[in-house]
Amino acid sequence: MSKKVWLDGNLVPAEQAAVSVFDHGVLYGDGVFEGIRIYNDRILKCATHVARLFESAHSIRLDIPYTQEQITDALKQTCKANHLTNGYIRLVVTRGAGTLGLNPFTCQRACVYIIADSIKLYPQEMYDNGMAIITSSVCRTHPAALSPRVKSLNYLNNVLAKIEAIDAGVMEAVMLNTQGNVAECTGDNIFIVRDWEGQTTLITPPLHAGVLEGVTMNLVIELAKRAGIPVVRMDLTKHDLYTAREMFLTGTAAEVIAVTKVDGRVIGDGKPGTITNQLLAAFRDLVANAPED
Repeated sequence: MSKKVWLDGNLVPAEQAAVSVFDHGVLYGDGVFEGIRIYNDRILKCATHVARLFESAHSIRLDIPYTQEQITDALKQTCKANHLTNGYIRLVVTRGAGTLGLNPFTCQRACVYIIADSIKLYPQEMYDNGMAIITSSVCRTHPAALSPRVKSLNYLNNVLAKIEAIDAGVMEAVMLNTQGNVAECTGDNIFIVRDWEGQTTLITPPLHAGVLEGVTMNLVIELAKRAGIPVVRMDLTKHDLYTAREMFLTGTAAEVIAVTKVDGRVIGDGKPGTITNQLLAAFRDLVANAPED
């Protein structure tokens, strides 16, 4: 059976779903998107993802020709049409077809499409034993150039860092900002565990470091607070990563995954740590039982 893609109000066979070669999303990466998970036939943090999509679009003056409620209904339709009860949804809004010039106002109407499919970002072995990563020489785009709060289609910066990771024999890379502080990975947010002011503390970079405000990141912070684990946002350097007791990444596709080596330095005892495992278990329990919002 052919997969179905929701494209501007219609469910069409995947092989027939097409975007114009004159679309500014294709020509210039001019658009926004969301990656969303569905677990047990429930879309996790659906309202949060849709709201963030509209915020990103508003920030770049991109008018989405549907309401948030219509987009939510379209997400559910697409999952149902593909018989998807557990998997990954990609919701994309492009500027639409226009001229070959940069002027976005030649695009008459935004194009919206939704893909619903399965995904496995990393092999199970890495979830069980942790993964090795590197720090990339590619800096995160400066917030004054493009706000990291906008989840845009312009991911070339991240792609170049991902290439560097793959060339180094690993699957992920930490990206530093232009001040040399840790921002995030190519597709995931990053956390470390260390002693801070006499307490075992979960630490992640502040949003001003050049960080996408991840939905899974916020979920994990909420789970940590519920468990009584202090959470601090502060600038981190490579030294902080190298000397961390534990480290893990979060993302919609990645979920929660331990990091056990950075740039050849072993993190902690080289195994997923106690706090990491605790939060991973809490996350899995949440997605198995949480109602759709």
